Amino acid sequence: MAKFFYIVRDSTGKKNTGFEEGSTIEEIVSRLQAKDLIVIDVSVDKGQIEGAGQDGSSTIKRGRSRLRHRGISGNDLVLFCRQLATLLGAGVTILKSLEIIALQVSSSKFYMVINELQKNMEAGLSLHEAMSKHPDVFSELWVNLCESGEASGNLAVVLSRLATYLERSAEFKRKLISAVIYPVILFVAGGGAMLFLTLKIIPTFADLFKGFNITLPVLTQILIGFSNFLKHFFVIIIASIVVAVVAIKKYINTKNGRRNLENFQLRLPIFGELFRALSIERFSSEMSTLVESGVPILYSLEIAEHSVGNTIMADIIRQIKEDVREGKPLNQPLAKSGFFEPMVVQMITIGEEIGELSPMFKKINVFYQEYVETFMTRFATIFEPIMLIIIGGMIGVIVIGMFLPIFEISQIK
Repeated sequence: MAKFFYIVRDSTGKKNTGFEEGSTIEEIVSRLQAKDLIVIDVSVDKGQIEGAGQDGSSTIKRGRSRLRHRGISGNDLVLFCRQLATLLGAGVTILKSLEIIALQVSSSKFYMVINELQKNMEAGLSLHEAMSKHPDVFSELWVNLCESGEASGNLAVVLSRLATYLERSAEFKRKLISAVIYPVILFVAGGGAMLFLTLKIIPTFADLFKGFNITLPVLTQILIGFSNFLKHFFVIIIASIVVAVVAIKKYINTKNGRRNLENFQLRLPIFGELFRALSIERFSSEMSTLVESGVPILYSLEIAEHSVGNTIMADIIRQIKEDVREGKPLNQPLAKSGFFEPMVVQMITIGEEIGELSPMFKKINVFYQEYVETFMTRFATIFEPIMLIIIGGMIGVIVIGMFLPIFEISQIK
């Protein structure tokens, strides 16, 4: 006979916990259901596992030996969500699923978080209540989707949709990074080459020219003067740049600073539309997942407002939410905001009329993802030759400036 820990709800919905002795989990579940109790979870008492001797300790060691990093990455969250959805879909209880995942997780911090989830659920909390105690790990989207899944009894399905959303978002970010990384490398390499020429090559030629009694060309004098200025004030310039970056970051972290930065981004020529598209992509992606998971439209808008990651967009969503609360269809406040293109408004209008709002949000999301990916690909394609021309031109100016005096010296008879 083994001792089992159980979590149940009675006919009034009140949550109760306790211990029962039996041979199998199925026996305990049948016994509890015979008492008209709704079984939430049944698992072997952890006290027995901890006292199981060598086998139990070796299992814990195997789990801890997999811990390879401290932080919690996006990949850790995606894998956790997908594993939990798969295990629950296979009929494994939540507590047992968390126990299995904890033995496979590679983040030491996430390992502790999952253990905390287990302890809180054993104390009687639901999954979404336990997750809400870790807002730095599980966002409002996580918590509210899990609450919706637990209330509807479709937690595995909801988690599967959340995992798909996280995977889609992660893939989108990877594509953006891939599109940007080459221009960044090219820019850094070009800047490094220019610094090397300015701080090392030009001073060498300047020392050489001092031995000749000639008047240096204007271009050469400008280059040498700039090189001397940069060489003498290099530390001060770097320190000033660092201080400026830190000050700007602190300002951006304030509410007004964040809003001013977003307004500046949206007003940029060419790139303004990119930032607008990124905001709409994030909004449509979250709304698609929330509505598909059965979250009411008002509640979905509230969650999106707090998780969209853009203060201007959050204000627009807040106003849309108020208009929808007053009984207006979603398409009207979307059109009134002026932020969304007519195509988006029309698609939402059709989605509301035919009762297919979630698929419409998904189509909008796919459209804007493709738009952003195409924009970044074209930008990288155009940026490469422009950077090469600029770097080549600057190097050419330096070469000409340094060789002009040599040409003059060679003509002296």
